[in-house]
Amino acid sequence: MTIERQNPPGLHTPPGYHHVTVASPGRTLYLAGQCPLTEDGSVVDGDVLAQTDQVVANTAAALAFAGATPSDVVRTVIYVATDDREVLSAVWDRLAKSAIGAAFTSASTLLGVARLGYPGQLVELDVTAALA
Repeated sequence: MTIERQNPPGLHTPPGYHHVTVASPGRTLYLAGQCPLTEDGSVVDGDVLAQTDQVVANTAAALAFAGATPSDVVRTVIYVATDDREVLSAVWDRLAKSAIGAAFTSASTLLGVARLGYPGQLVELDVTAALA
């Protein structure tokens, strides 16, 4: 499996991620949106950063179960229930510095949204990985 992460000429230099990620050949892994849920299915107590930490733990567990690592991730989409740019930046920083931080060096999108699926949920992570 080869994963190439690139920034084409003429596009801005992104802060940590890459504009283009190409994986060939191999299998593709799609995780369901990873939510800040504990094993019993309840939303973790705390603010957006506490919820982000739970999302990190859940994502790490799902990747490991599938035989993947954060370095195998080729795309992430981060949803945060906020319109506050500082909150969005704080979530990005927390993810990039986390145990799955390597996942955020590929193509990545960070979105502020009005609402997520569970009552009280503030963050969700969508992950695609490529495996040999």
